[in-house]
Amino acid sequence: MEVVPDGESLAGALLRAITPEEVARILLEAGGAAAAGASVAWSAHWPFSIETFPPAVPGEVLRELRDAVGDRRAGLVASPNVHVMHDDGDARVAAVHCPAGCPSPGHGVLALTSLRMEEVLSIQHLQGTIEQLEQAELLQRSLYAIADMAGSDHEMPEMLRGLHRIVSELMYAENFYIALYDSQRDTLNFIYFVDTVDTDGPQPGEDVPLSVLERGLTWYLIREGKPLMGNDDELRAQVPGPVNWQGADSSDWLGVPMLRDGKVRGALVVQSYVEGTRYTVAEMSLLAFVAEHILTALERKQGRDELERHVAERTAQLAEANRELRHEVAERKRGERLQATLYRIAALAGLDESREHFYRHVHDSVGELINARNFFIALLSEDGEEVTFPYVRDEFERNWGARRRGRGLTEFVLRTGKAQLVDLERSRELLRTGDIDSAMVGTPTKVWLGVPLFDSNRAIGVVAVQDYESDEGYDDRDVELLTFASHQISSSLQRHRAAEQLRLANVELERRVEERTVELRAEIAVREQVEAKLQHQVMHDALTGLPNRSYLRDHLDRALSTLARDPLKGFALLYVDVDRFKVINDSLGHLAGDAVLKQVALRMGQCVRGPDIVSRLAGDEFAILLQGEPMPEIATKVARRVLDAFEAPLEVSGRSLQVSTSVGIAVVDGHYTAADQILHDADIALYRAKQAGRSRFELFDEVMQRNAMDVLDLEQGLRDALVRDEFEPCFQPLVRLDDGSTLGYEALLRWRHPQRGLLAPGDFLDVAEDSGLIEAIDWRMFHHALAASRELVGTDRYVTLNVSPRLFQREDFDVRMLALTSELDFDPARLRLEVTEGTLLNDPEAVVAVLHRLREANIEAALDDFGTGYSSLGHVHRFPLKMIKIDRSFVTPFAGSPIEMRSSAVIEAILALGKALGVEIVAEGIETEAQRTTLLGMGCELGQGYLFGRPAPASHWLASR
Repeated sequence: MEVVPDGESLAGALLRAITPEEVARILLEAGGAAAAGASVAWSAHWPFSIETFPPAVPGEVLRELRDAVGDRRAGLVASPNVHVMHDDGDARVAAVHCPAGCPSPGHGVLALTSLRMEEVLSIQHLQGTIEQLEQAELLQRSLYAIADMAGSDHEMPEMLRGLHRIVSELMYAENFYIALYDSQRDTLNFIYFVDTVDTDGPQPGEDVPLSVLERGLTWYLIREGKPLMGNDDELRAQVPGPVNWQGADSSDWLGVPMLRDGKVRGALVVQSYVEGTRYTVAEMSLLAFVAEHILTALERKQGRDELERHVAERTAQLAEANRELRHEVAERKRGERLQATLYRIAALAGLDESREHFYRHVHDSVGELINARNFFIALLSEDGEEVTFPYVRDEFERNWGARRRGRGLTEFVLRTGKAQLVDLERSRELLRTGDIDSAMVGTPTKVWLGVPLFDSNRAIGVVAVQDYESDEGYDDRDVELLTFASHQISSSLQRHRAAEQLRLANVELERRVEERTVELRAEIAVREQVEAKLQHQVMHDALTGLPNRSYLRDHLDRALSTLARDPLKGFALLYVDVDRFKVINDSLGHLAGDAVLKQVALRMGQCVRGPDIVSRLAGDEFAILLQGEPMPEIATKVARRVLDAFEAPLEVSGRSLQVSTSVGIAVVDGHYTAADQILHDADIALYRAKQAGRSRFELFDEVMQRNAMDVLDLEQGLRDALVRDEFEPCFQPLVRLDDGSTLGYEALLRWRHPQRGLLAPGDFLDVAEDSGLIEAIDWRMFHHALAASRELVGTDRYVTLNVSPRLFQREDFDVRMLALTSELDFDPARLRLEVTEGTLLNDPEAVVAVLHRLREANIEAALDDFGTGYSSLGHVHRFPLKMIKIDRSFVTPFAGSPIEMRSSAVIEAILALGKALGVEIVAEGIETEAQRTTLLGMGCELGQGYLFGRPAPASHWLASR
């Protein structure tokens, strides 16, 4: 049998070993490995709480032991230096570490010690379990005790002492305090503080600002919300800043925060001044757990105390409210009695009875409030000089006739305007001061009470009561009651007087009304005539006498209402416009224009029946409302009649004028709901008739509606395109026809539509003109074109820009154009502006002035599409032009054979004009060699068209050089 070094048997030694440390020592001594640096490690909570023998084991040895146990559990090859003595696969592990060169314990020694190590670890585990159960039982009893205290009738100090006793049963807690935290006021209330050494601690119930305890241990508990435990050095290492030590120095300190919903509500602290008494991690966890229950108990206790306090306060409040309520009930009964009396007095004014009966009822009503056996009402005359007594009930006094105003008690009330309560002593005082005269005092009374009656702010009388015998008399409450009654008596007297005055006034009013009625009848007749005239003026046109737009809209609304009730009551609206009326106004003047409009109105009136309405809307716009069946046959028949009515010329100012009209027709059905819709659709049809050549009519249909919507969509698209900068220039060369060399480029507008792709001006220019957006589009185009063509034109070419007629109506057009060239550093001599014949003739003098100013700045002008407008060859010489461009309509016929003679004659005339004026002539629309050859043969030197290149970006022409 193997033995331990002292000669004792190994088995006997192991049987006496009751701790893992003793087993480990026997193992190392028996195997002789202790001197070679071997060690044993074990734990009942592996890999935590590891204990070793010898006690001081290097960290790398512990890591090797942990790794070896982990490798063995994973089925891997463990370190050869480690022998696992016991491993239950969970938490109980023991292993021996023998470094290189160390003699390993024998198999028998290792087997016996492993068995004993397993036994002592199991025993240790069981003892730990028993201790945990005892601790859990103690904790459970403590928690029950805490809960019982929260629900007990103990006062707060007694409860806090009980909590202290409970914590002392769980750990050393001779020195103990509880502090509650008020986050709103940032204060601590040390509700309980017991310390055997620190006798200067905070007083219980005292609110201490947290700033006073700044950087103290309790301050860190509240601010950080984490437990703190240990001696001074350990505590200093646990907080994030310096420590301001407060109170007596302790050997060990343990504090935990009391938390509710993650927020700190207070702190629980125990501390020891006895060396060797240390708190453990388990005790810290236990105190933190108990702190939560103590906080709950304190909150319940405080809540219960607060509830009892509220109950006591509420009971006192209810008692006071009850007293006030009884007083209020008494006052309300008195008020109800007063109110009922006042109502009766007020109702008396509406009774149709004599004044004597009225006064008697008033007396009876006042008698229900106060002692009124002796009662009178005195009234002041209108001039204020006499006092009368229309009603008196008195037991002794008999002299109540009217009297001059003197110095009696009644007059004293009238003079002061206040209620007067006069007893014998007061009466003597008034006699002494001269406020009353003894000659006017009748039978002496023990007490007299008089209250003034008011009309607005003037005292008109007195209501009084008096007592000759009673010792009780009257008091301030009686004064108040009689004053209330006096207000109602005053109102009733005034209503009586008003009723009498009203009766007399009604008689007088009836007489005056009869007289005034006769006068008003005459005035009404005149006013009706004036209103009829004004109504006619408001609803009719002053020039033609026709109904105006308001009149028409009113009848359209009525017709729509009729149609809604009866779908068979259809109607139609004809929108009529005088063609080219502006030319008449501009050439003959507005007086002649007015004469034309009068004759147009007369002729249109002859085209309709009696029920139909002809109206003038504005300017040269008229409308005809037709009602009847069938539609649209009647509408088209009337439209033809209107067109035919103007075949004969009009005689105006000694001139014979041929005038025509265009007509748009809207036939109204059930989908129309407003007059504006009808006018809008008829206007669209009129616009279509004008586009189709004038002197005709058009019926509005769904196609027109869609086209109108397309125009609106296109207009909105143009506005969006300006915002998104979707306009860009393309360039088409202008060349010499003989050799095809490029002289310049025409900048052509293009719209890169996000859905429809690249659009030419023909797709949107009309809408841009009508909507007024063309100016903004032109200037955006000018900017992009000049910026893109600076390199393209160089020093020997030019670029042409097409200019809208609207821009020439702006006085600052030339200034703005020159500013643009300066901004873009573009040579003005390389720029030519293309204008149409309509632009030149719109305001010739203004256009000539602008073109001259531009020429002075080296910007030349070109006349575009020559031959398609209203000008003649003789007008061109008036304008400073550098170039004339022959419209493509004259070049197109040259594509075939024989050559079209009319086009040839026009082109030859233009070429001759250009030679005579020294103006360059450019033929547009050249697409074939035949056209080029023909034009060269006629003497045309310059041209433009698809034959020489289609419009393309500037980059294309730069790349093709």
